[in-house]
Amino acid sequence: MSALALAELSDEVIACRRCPRLVAWREEAARSKRAAYASEQYWGRPLPGFGDPHARVLVVGLAPAAHGGNPTGRIFTGDRSGDWLFAAMWRTAFANQPTSVARDDGLSLRDCYVTAAVRCPPPGNLPLPAERDNCTPYLVRELALLGSVRVIVCLGSFAWEVAFRALRASGSAAPRPRPRFAHGATCEIDRFTLLGCYHPSQQNTFTGKLTEGMMEEVFERAREIADRS
Repeated sequence: MSALALAELSDEVIACRRCPRLVAWREEAARSKRAAYASEQYWGRPLPGFGDPHARVLVVGLAPAAHGGNPTGRIFTGDRSGDWLFAAMWRTAFANQPTSVARDDGLSLRDCYVTAAVRCPPPGNLPLPAERDNCTPYLVRELALLGSVRVIVCLGSFAWEVAFRALRASGSAAPRPRPRFAHGATCEIDRFTLLGCYHPSQQNTFTGKLTEGMMEEVFERAREIADRS
C-alpha cells in the first residue's frame, strides 16, 4: 500500500505548479540548458522523493539543482552534491552503487528514502518562505506514508527547519524553540530522531567543512539509531 500511495504522491508532486517564481525558473533552466546536457531533454518539473518505501532512514535535502536534478529528474542526481551523498550512502550500505547520474542508471536504495524540503530549483538556492510552505505538506504526507522511518537526516539548516515544521504539522510535539542545527546534532521527537549533517554542497566540501568521513559517520549513526528503535 505504501509503495502505491508514494507513487500517487509522486505524480501529484510532478504536476505541481503552486509557485510561479519556481515554475518560471525551472522552465527557463530547462530551455537554456547547461553544456553537458545540451543534447538532452530536461526534466524541468518538480522532483518527488525516491527510495525504499520501507526505509527506516529518511534523508531531506534543500532543493534540486537547476542543472542537476532539474535535467535528470531525480533528486541529488547529476551534480557534485549527489556525488558526495550517494558515495557516502554506498559506503555505508544504503545504496547499491556510489553514483547517481540518471533516472535509469540502476541506482536503488536500501532502508533509505531521499527527498527535499522544496521540490523545484530555486534561484540562488534560496526558496522564499511561501515556497517553503507550499512544499512542506508534501513532506508531511511522505512522513505519514513512510511508516517505518525512525531517523531523519537533515542536510543543512534549511532542511532541519523544514523537518521540524513538517513534524509539527503532523501533530508531533516538536520542541519550541527549535534546537539549533549543527553537524551531528540530534533531537528526538515521538518516533523520530532528527540528525543534522552539513549539506554536501561544494561550498562545504571544497573548503573541508564537510569531509567524506564526516558524512559516513552521520549515516553510520543513523543506522545505529534505527537499529535501536
